[in-house]
Amino acid sequence: MNSIEICAGGGGQALGLEQAGFGHMDLVEFEAPACATLRLNRPEWRVIEGDVREYTSAHLKGIELIAGGVPCPPFSHAGKQLGADDERDMFPEALRLVEEASPLAVMLENVRGLLDPRFADYRANVINTLHKLGYHAEWRLLQASDFGVPQLRPRSILVGLKREIAPYFSWPEPGRIKPLTVGDALYDLMAADGWTGAQQWRDDAQAIAPTLVGGSKKHGGPDLGPTRARHAWAAIGVDGRGLADAPPAIAFEGMPRLTVRMAARIQGFPDSWQIFGKKTAAYRQVGNAFPPPVAKAVGDQIVAAINARALKKLSRTTASADA
Repeated sequence: MNSIEICAGGGGQALGLEQAGFGHMDLVEFEAPACATLRLNRPEWRVIEGDVREYTSAHLKGIELIAGGVPCPPFSHAGKQLGADDERDMFPEALRLVEEASPLAVMLENVRGLLDPRFADYRANVINTLHKLGYHAEWRLLQASDFGVPQLRPRSILVGLKREIAPYFSWPEPGRIKPLTVGDALYDLMAADGWTGAQQWRDDAQAIAPTLVGGSKKHGGPDLGPTRARHAWAAIGVDGRGLADAPPAIAFEGMPRLTVRMAARIQGFPDSWQIFGKKTAAYRQVGNAFPPPVAKAVGDQIVAAINARALKKLSRTTASADA
């Protein structure tokens, strides 16, 4: 099955959907470092570096999936929540691409704030637009930790499927994969340079990570977010005021900081996934990513629904031919 990925970022959703069985025909991303990350890890992908508002999907009409993690600032609690009045709102562009390509399925991801009551009319408008285009669509809040990711990270997910496929879709069942604690997930990375305090740190960091935030251009450099987020990290033994260039040294004392690689692991990226760019640019990609395991879980269900519908159609055709 093939897909179009918009607002692809550093590849979290794209990687998860690849693991679910999708081959990406086009990946559209505006930020140069993120495009470099995509090309670094998957040279065979067709990465289109540019504004999604200038992209058309008409050449891929009938593709199986259009997916994307459209910008979250219009709906984030950390911002002004301007919704449709925010120039960064890309849901209209996503809907335009759906109309152009008429894919079998749509999957769009955003922050939890999009499910706030204040955006009820906005969400309904998106659902109604998809309904007019021939889709049954639904919003759902998913927690990354329910799918094996070692942090909470609630995300609002929209899945829309052609009406004949929708009855075969069910949301992924949470809780099948138990997440590691921060200590267990990061122990080997913390101990990589011989830190003598690594085992004690691991024993004390037996909790799921708070939602990884930060990575905003407006927010500034590479740290784990505003004061509240830093306090949450400090409670499990991580200094969230910045990121480290390397793991703690042998005689390090105090609370360690995460490296970009550690943050990527907390986000659910495999260690084999390389993040291009210097620390600030690299962390921005990680901090804004959709955890690959969650994308895979939803992608698996979309694949199952499309296949179930195809099998049902085939069986009816065979039965008709036999008759």
